[in-house]
Amino acid sequence: MQKNLVLLLILTSIGAPSFSQNTRISDPNTIGWYAFSANIKLNKVWTLNSEFQWRRDKLISNPMQNLLRLGINYSINPKFSVRAGYALAETYNYGDIPLNNLGKQFTEHRSWQMVNLTDKIKAFELSHRFMLEQRFIGRYSNAQMKKEDQFIFSNRFRYMFRVQVPLKGNTMADNTPYLAVYDELLIGFGKNVNENVFDQNRLGILLGYRFNSKTRIEGGYLNQIAQLSREVEGRNVFQSNKGILISTILNF
Repeated sequence: MQKNLVLLLILTSIGAPSFSQNTRISDPNTIGWYAFSANIKLNKVWTLNSEFQWRRDKLISNPMQNLLRLGINYSINPKFSVRAGYALAETYNYGDIPLNNLGKQFTEHRSWQMVNLTDKIKAFELSHRFMLEQRFIGRYSNAQMKKEDQFIFSNRFRYMFRVQVPLKGNTMADNTPYLAVYDELLIGFGKNVNENVFDQNRLGILLGYRFNSKTRIEGGYLNQIAQLSREVEGRNVFQSNKGILISTILNF
């Protein structure tokens, strides 16, 4: 009996990966995300935030997505802040299996709310970012349409954990290089979410340099796993996007 049980467990463990692979389609892409952020501090507690991301496929040659995000931040204390704002995204036809089933680019409008918690353990700076997004995703009612005529509402929850540590000294002083690692999980919810309750996961490993309190730059490796909201030939589609991320952050 025990031998039969062991044999059954071995056969199940061998068969599970092949079954999982047969029910999924992988679409690998080589990406480059180039980001610019500017923050304007109005007083001790209020800050205006802006961010633009130029996302490209094949590192830089093909358009992937343009994302503009605007917000206002309120600092409850040095370790706890809240933020809200608006985002505009334009997504293009990229990869072997486009996000849009008609292979068309589409516009997305978002409102969003965010809570950010920070802490420090010795030289390590930690942050937890919780975000809610209300998404209005453009859709074409038929292939002859040249512009989206419908916007589908969807919700998404995001959680990001980030840790960074200076590579010189124990504090993030001026003229300091640093290492940063983050992971972000994105979960869709609500009645209009189809296949992609698990929406995305993003892992970044970055080297940065803080010139002063107003300017820093960071760049490195980005790994994005994203699930399409629709099936292709009865199978789920997962993008496996790997490439680089380069960010410039300015504080005024």
